[in-house]
Amino acid sequence: MISVNEQMAVIRRGAAHIVSEEALRDKLARAIQTGIPLRIKAGFDPTAPDLHLGHTVLLQKMRQFQELGHEILFLIGDFTGLIGDPTGKSETRKPLSPEALAANAETYRAQVFRILDPHKTRVVFNSEWMGPMSAAELIRLAARQTVARMLERDDFTKRYHGGSPIAIHEFLYPLVQGYDSVVLRADVELGGTDQTFNLLMGRELQKEYGQEPQCVVTLPILEGLDGVRKMSKSLNNYIAIQDPPEEIFGKTMSISDELMWRYYELLSDLPLEEIRQLRAETEAGRFHPMEAKKRLAGELTTRFHDAQAALRARDGFEARFAHKELPDDLEEKTLVTSEGVLGLAEAMRQAGLTASNAEGIRLIRQGGVVVNGVKVEDTRMVLVPGEAILKVGKRRCARLILT
Repeated sequence: MISVNEQMAVIRRGAAHIVSEEALRDKLARAIQTGIPLRIKAGFDPTAPDLHLGHTVLLQKMRQFQELGHEILFLIGDFTGLIGDPTGKSETRKPLSPEALAANAETYRAQVFRILDPHKTRVVFNSEWMGPMSAAELIRLAARQTVARMLERDDFTKRYHGGSPIAIHEFLYPLVQGYDSVVLRADVELGGTDQTFNLLMGRELQKEYGQEPQCVVTLPILEGLDGVRKMSKSLNNYIAIQDPPEEIFGKTMSISDELMWRYYELLSDLPLEEIRQLRAETEAGRFHPMEAKKRLAGELTTRFHDAQAALRARDGFEARFAHKELPDDLEEKTLVTSEGVLGLAEAMRQAGLTASNAEGIRLIRQGGVVVNGVKVEDTRMVLVPGEAILKVGKRRCARLILT
């Protein structure tokens, strides 16, 4: 294993918080001294069949730990999925059926190994220990935390004070996630910043069961293609890792220039110093932002397919949207966003491409609107500061400069 300082530099990259750095350094030092790798846990509830780039922020960090020589525990929450994660929810969510969870879990197995080394990854299901747990054992687990502690969660607090119902079973979710860490004797747990309460619950329960508490590494929530909201399939602002090469490439090209650098930091394998230099060159005007974006799009397409597929996707993108479909005298329009966003339908109207917002919404629904080479399906799509090539129908198009 490499030194503690070298490992910490890798672990810190893209991380939002580490609880605590001192304890993690101690664990890493012990692993080096004993030759026993740390047990790194991350859980995914199989609530949808496809993983998207938002999920891969966590998978990338898992792979980094893996390359540092540590043991990866990829936990599929087929039991917690039955409860339904209440994180960020304003109302009780409906749990999926066991059949749907099982089907989704199988797709997760296949997809994660596009990033993780299957020979160095242990896949576990929390139904293995939660399924056989008796009612008496579950009550004893529940007795280890209080309602007051659960109401410290921001989403529970808001729902409680807002008069929205909180079902009793929702309190079980952080308990079960925390108990997973006890069973697996996790040294480190990874998760999104929205999972902080649940991750810290694992530390508390490990103490209750006489174990050394795990360290927690939280990762930022990746914004979707709109640059504003969390990447989500329900918001149609996502890139699925099983998307065809041309879609991964084209959708990546649709993000704003500013968001591109966040994607570089959280998703790219390029060294941070190289990314900083590329950004400096781009902002100084010595490297075109479109070329920087193509480099990122090519890297992501290669990761989930291969280099040849990425090259074909790039060639196809350039042929369709840089040469053949856009006129040489493409009109340029400068539009002003409000608080960093501008609705697509409104942008079309302001650019003179449609007569009204209603016409724009109708055209989006008909599949007649393309932004940076990607057909838009969501009428709620917003544009953010940067440059965008907007094509409406077969003949109307413009280069938008959004400020």
